[in-house]
Amino acid sequence: MPPRSAFGDEELAVIVELFEHYRSRGVDFGYQDTYERRYTEAFVRHLGAGGYADAVATGTAALYVAVAALRLPVGSHVLVSPITDPGTLSAIILNQLVPVLMDSAPGSWNTSVDEFVARVTPETRAAVLVHAAGRAADVGRISRAARDRGVLLVEDCSQAHGARHEGARVGTFGDLACFSTMYRKAHATGGCGGVVFTRDLALHRMALACADRGKPSWEPSFNEKDPTTFLFPALNLHQDEIACAIGLRSLEKLDETIRRRLAFRRALDTLLVARSTVCRPSETSDDDSPFFHPIVVDSRKLSCSKREFAEAVRAEGVDLNPHYAYVVVEWPWMAPYLADDFACPNAVATRDASFNILFNERYSEREADDIVRAILKVEEAYAR
Repeated sequence: MPPRSAFGDEELAVIVELFEHYRSRGVDFGYQDTYERRYTEAFVRHLGAGGYADAVATGTAALYVAVAALRLPVGSHVLVSPITDPGTLSAIILNQLVPVLMDSAPGSWNTSVDEFVARVTPETRAAVLVHAAGRAADVGRISRAARDRGVLLVEDCSQAHGARHEGARVGTFGDLACFSTMYRKAHATGGCGGVVFTRDLALHRMALACADRGKPSWEPSFNEKDPTTFLFPALNLHQDEIACAIGLRSLEKLDETIRRRLAFRRALDTLLVARSTVCRPSETSDDDSPFFHPIVVDSRKLSCSKREFAEAVRAEGVDLNPHYAYVVVEWPWMAPYLADDFACPNAVATRDASFNILFNERYSEREADDIVRAILKVEEAYAR
């Protein structure tokens, strides 16, 4: 299977350009300067809804900063999607808030408005909604339900750069949005990276302060050498200029990256539907920005478990995750921090019935055919 190779000549050229830019100014590069400004302005234009963006060190930092910027009272309840990275939960907990798990919709990796409404209580102050696997959650209806109930909404778009819902990009529905830009994401700034986005100027300013030692950097008289004017304790979580320059070039390729990933996934799904009696693709849309592709397995037709089946397909050379472990209720260390012992049965059942094909924009119809042939070979070996 072809490796991704996301960083090429364009990214190398912009780093050289950056060095020349700062040498011409007679200074070293740092952060929050020319290339971050260019990058964040381009990021906002790509989302197409106006607003403000700040580049930070990691996707987890973006989540932490976004939640911190809400300035919620200690102990406030924050709803959160059931299938996600530990960083999502950690951002809530380390801000001294209490995570409350929502379930996913039946047969889905994502939460719908029904699951959101079912878990809202008078103690709910905010929600962190994850767009898993590159597919938008029910964010239009959830954002409207959140506003009606006075609940602030943070979108976690880390796996869904450029995905759309109701004609708009994910990230533009909530009060704040977080993006991971680490090297495996559809849009990347290098090894690690993240972006915090909002259309609210006051929230943007608070996010800036939360990302850089509480500095009120927007004040006309701000002096970074005078910490007596800083607002509150905070870490420095900003991104550097080199990463922002790489992000500029990566962002220019994002739409084409999505197009190629969608084309591969369509080819794979067409072959799978036509030829497999055991596996079927999960629900998809051309509005997705695929990160991985869940494949649903009918274990009733097999003499082995779903996990054994997926491991056998992987042994044929297919890059996949046989059993996605990012289901929050299954992490023993998380239990003491959760508001209750809600079991998230839909999320568990959805994961238990599927494995995830891992791929990138260099995959083509040839790889789709290879993957399906591997699946069919294993189906034949384990058929009842």
